[in-house]
Order: sequence, then structure tokens, then C-alpha cells
Amino acid sequence: MKTGTKNALIISAVILLAALPLLLVNGEFGGADGAAEEMIATLSPTYKPWFTPLLEPPAETESMLFALQAALGAGFIGYVIGLFKGRATKTKTQ
Repeated sequence: MKTGTKNALIISAVILLAALPLLLVNGEFGGADGAAEEMIATLSPTYKPWFTPLLEPPAETESMLFALQAALGAGFIGYVIGLFKGRATKTKTQ
């Protein structure tokens, strides 16, 4: 099997693995915060939060900020790993 065919099959498999659950599963996609609030409300109805948020962005903005945070963290970790790998390779060649 040629490399191009293998790559096309792998890309198709990844797309199917990402798309099929979204198309076939009928359910609510909620976060852990909402589930925790519901659980606290059922366990202790008299509970009052200690503080309220100063700013509560829309869900789309919140998701974008979370994705940005994840991307920056992954980039930083990748940079540090590459830096250490480069240093180790440099010291081996000298």
C-alpha cells in the first residue's frame, strides 16, 4: 500500500472518529461546572455561593478562551520539550 493511500485512510478514520459521535449521540454536552451546581443544589438546597463572578462571558467566548488556554499550554510544553531535546543533542555532538 502506498504512503498516500495510507495517509488518506488514516485521515478518513480520524474524521469519522470525530464526526460520528457528534452525529449519532443525542444528548446534552454540558460542563463539569453545571453538573456540580446541580449536585450541590440537590444535596444542600440552602447552600449559597461565597461570591458571584464579576464577568460571565457567553458560552462561545468561554469555550474560545478555554481552547486558547489549552493551545498556549500545549505550545509551551512543546517548546520546553524541544528546547531540552535540542540541548541534549547539542551536547552529544560536541
